[in-house]
Amino acid sequence: MKFVSWNVNGLRAVREKGFEDIFKNFDADAFCLQEIKLQENQIELHFDGYYEYWNYANKKGYSGTAIYTKHKPIDVHYGLGIEEHDMEGRLITLEYENYYIATVYTPNAQPELARLAYRQKWEEDFREYFKKLDEKKPVIICGDMNVAHQEIDLKNPKNNRKNPGFSDEEREKFTLLLNAGFIDTFRYFYPDKTDEYSWWSYRFNARKNNAGWRIDYFCVSDRLKEKLKSASIHQDVMGSDHCPVSIEIEL
Repeated sequence: MKFVSWNVNGLRAVREKGFEDIFKNFDADAFCLQEIKLQENQIELHFDGYYEYWNYANKKGYSGTAIYTKHKPIDVHYGLGIEEHDMEGRLITLEYENYYIATVYTPNAQPELARLAYRQKWEEDFREYFKKLDEKKPVIICGDMNVAHQEIDLKNPKNNRKNPGFSDEEREKFTLLLNAGFIDTFRYFYPDKTDEYSWWSYRFNARKNNAGWRIDYFCVSDRLKEKLKSASIHQDVMGSDHCPVSIEIEL
């Protein structure tokens, strides 16, 4: 099975840049989206053979997630079930017979780490939510997790040490998630690979110079690692300041 994740930074905008062809070319079993920046009924975008699930932020033009899937789930969960976290449309979890798959758009800590305290609370509740699911059946989590975990996950680690997405606190929370029984699939296959990024600033010709960050992930339950076939970052796919990431897995 092939799963794809992409922060589209506005689904209406990326639709004008070839999204429908990109979607069809991937031919994914599930295509997970973040930062759709939509309200209900603001777009008609359906694909033959796919079920679709949407989680919109209360705030217009902000955040939001979606999943297109070829396989109808047993159940669908929106958010973490905690009101303070569930206003921004940041999480959808689909339940299947043998696994869960979730798309997440993790809150940004904001300039000068203004939202770090909230981000830390989100991380704690997020980890507990998935630990409980993992007790029932294996979990696949994908999306923009807004953290570069290791120094090799961004171009300029020394200059970004206390910046949002590379603060010690955010990196530690990601470590705790992995320690709770999950693996970073890309690092599972490529533990030392450098210059593989999924997000680039729109400033300073960052994408042209590949001065990026790897902040988009597929994390899976430890016990799924033997079923993984590949993990990829699709830097050639344009249309957003992020590029898609994917895995292939036998389920």
